[in-house]
Amino acid sequence: MIRKLKSGEYRLYARKPDPKTGKRRNLGTFPTREAAEHHERAVQFFKHQH
Repeated sequence: MIRKLKSGEYRLYARKPDPKTGKRRNLGTFPTREAAEHHERAVQFFKHQH
């Protein structure tokens, strides 16, 4: 899940809230939406490798 920050950057959040904190985990901050989307695909790819 990607959200735009006030600073103009994009942050990638986990899709599900973290049970420990109740908030979504921050998976990285990127200068452009394209970079964030690219990383999100990579995260999903590694998540499903088992």
